[in-house]
Amino acid sequence: KKLIDVVQEAPNTIFLAEDEAGLYLQATTCYVWSPTGQTPIARSDPGRAKTHFFGTLNLHTGQEIAMRTDVMNAEVTAQYLEIVLEANPDMPIVLFWDRAPWHRGKPIDKVLEENPRLETVFFPPGSPDLNPQEHVWKAVRKEISHNHLETKLPILADSFLNELNSSTFTSSFLDRYGYTAICPMFK
Repeated sequence: KKLIDVVQEAPNTIFLAEDEAGLYLQATTCYVWSPTGQTPIARSDPGRAKTHFFGTLNLHTGQEIAMRTDVMNAEVTAQYLEIVLEANPDMPIVLFWDRAPWHRGKPIDKVLEENPRLETVFFPPGSPDLNPQEHVWKAVRKEISHNHLETKLPILADSFLNELNSSTFTSSFLDRYGYTAICPMFK
């Protein structure tokens, strides 16, 4: 469907962009300042402990819906879709996401079949630059996980999740496709 058709048929449609990210305890360094001759020490974690996040950006409001998980599969994705649906009750939803393997399968099909108000649209293959949620990950990493001194992954993950759920993030995604110009005509 074309954007103008969606806006005409269901002007209250909520447009969302979804993605997943992983978080290690290992800090990434950037923009480090220190006195001349005093090289800063960046601690590293020798382990490979990792956690994951689902994140969905509301392209209208900049609100984020995020969930932490230790497993990435279709069952967990289906549970997350239920959270997204609960957060946007009784509203038609268009969800943009990538072609990750956990975005397909019987659990996903079941959620979509039971919730016809949720429509998913895949981004083209190999195009993370199109997904506004990628900019959210970048902003939260800069705020929380770059140059951090935290020594426990659960505490770092809690900070990361809190930042996601308590901040708003702007996106020009809808503007690029004419939504802002045409939507007021149909409300």
